[in-house]
Amino acid sequence: MTSSSTVDYTAELTQMLRNDFKSKGPATVERVVNRDDAQQLCSQYTEGVPKEVAARIEKAQLQTIKYPADGKYLGDWKEGEKVAQSGRGMQSSDAVGGVNGGNCYACHQLSKAEISFGNIGPTLYNYGKLRGQSDAIMQYTWGKVYNAQAYSACSNMPRFGHNGVLTEKQIKDVMALLMDPKSPVNQ
Repeated sequence: MTSSSTVDYTAELTQMLRNDFKSKGPATVERVVNRDDAQQLCSQYTEGVPKEVAARIEKAQLQTIKYPADGKYLGDWKEGEKVAQSGRGMQSSDAVGGVNGGNCYACHQLSKAEISFGNIGPTLYNYGKLRGQSDAIMQYTWGKVYNAQAYSACSNMPRFGHNGVLTEKQIKDVMALLMDPKSPVNQ
């Protein structure tokens, strides 16, 4: 049960998805129905997650972050722009193992020149210029891209690294887009 006034239909919904959804390409029924602890907890609350539950989720999700193996956070901002612009990936029409995009502009403004961007997430324009490149900022930014729920339980932002949507190299490139002074984000 999710609360005293609602009924938990998780088992029925899962069975319906297993019966009706057909895996094709990288869009698999397992990706749809297999929810981790954070997803299960977040699904229980429709009107805000209690602070103690949010703190528990964030603490657990923080432990899942894998920082760059070589200790270097920044890649190529030009490649990061391609990742941010691309909304492709993990769809039934895609090839298994194909390159995914981040689709960052669907939720964020990243550059002044971009005329089409979403506003679900905060503006990231001047992200690196305003925050600098301290170790703490680099670790936080990496962690936010890798697993946003480590900093905001039940966030709508995808857990790009945690869920294998973006590779370590792609996250480094997105980091460069956000942090490099030459990037259009910081102009």
